[in-house]
Amino acid sequence: MPKYNNWLYIVIIVYIALSTVNASLGDEQPIYTKCVDECVQLSCPTSLDYFLSLLKWTCPENCKYSCMQEITDEAIQKGTAVYQYYGKWPFYRFLGIQEPASVIFSIGNGVVHAYYLRLFIKYVLNGYFLKGFMILYTIIGMNAWFWSTIFHSRDTKFTELMDYFSAALLVLYTLFYAILRVFDIRNGFMIKTMGVVFICAFVAHVGYLVIVIFDYTYNMYANLIIGGLQISLWIYWFIIQITRSKNHSRLSYAYLAVVSCVGVAVSLCLELIDFPPLWRVFDAHSLWHFTTIPLTIIWYRFLMADMWYEMNTKSFSYTAVPLLPE
Repeated sequence: MPKYNNWLYIVIIVYIALSTVNASLGDEQPIYTKCVDECVQLSCPTSLDYFLSLLKWTCPENCKYSCMQEITDEAIQKGTAVYQYYGKWPFYRFLGIQEPASVIFSIGNGVVHAYYLRLFIKYVLNGYFLKGFMILYTIIGMNAWFWSTIFHSRDTKFTELMDYFSAALLVLYTLFYAILRVFDIRNGFMIKTMGVVFICAFVAHVGYLVIVIFDYTYNMYANLIIGGLQISLWIYWFIIQITRSKNHSRLSYAYLAVVSCVGVAVSLCLELIDFPPLWRVFDAHSLWHFTTIPLTIIWYRFLMADMWYEMNTKSFSYTAVPLLPE
């Protein structure tokens, strides 16, 4: 799956890892397995509707979905517990999409990145040393949310891996960008060297998970460490700004980076209080995706304000910056 509001990418990794390693009680119920066996024997093979076929649903998988919904209906009527099945809550499908709310909100996050890509290309001056890196940031962000959309639309091994790796790439790039900005690195050789190191680290990470073993725990901790380092750098930079003497410029917009990070950290509580989906559509994870949309906007407003400040020889007034130009 920045993102982003940078706790976003860390939480994606934590959530997916925990969802994978935890057993689901629903698909272990005898009543469920019996229902699926009977459905497959009586109904398969059979042709499925257009959207199910488009998203590569099979007849046995459709039986699993039907039985899951039937058992959930009965549980709600009786007031008994609603269980997860194969690591997911019993969502209602829409046009073959497994988790419609998460898909819609993932698209929303992707649109934010696309919007700021247009703004960066149009409004960020070519002389700004971070323009190319800001544009690349939006592209990597769009890629992460694209695969989040695909993964929540149809959960397969391939879409799961692409969601993991895209999120990991974004986490790693946020650290790369933070180092460039916080330490004001402008030397071309240093930037290229850092780039090679980070690319090698990403390739090694993906190679280990694909070729050696896909270790969910390792993947989770790797992203937590990288994300933690990146956030620590921004906090360090923010503290420097607010503790500067009156003789040095204090960046009045620096708080935006903190608001974004703290906001996403607070939204993490949604992941900790996971609950059965409301109306079988909105679960904690989808609502968390929703909260990241405004937090991503705050993050990009910070980047825009920072750019205008730098380009105006640090004589910039925050309120004068066209953060959302037409």
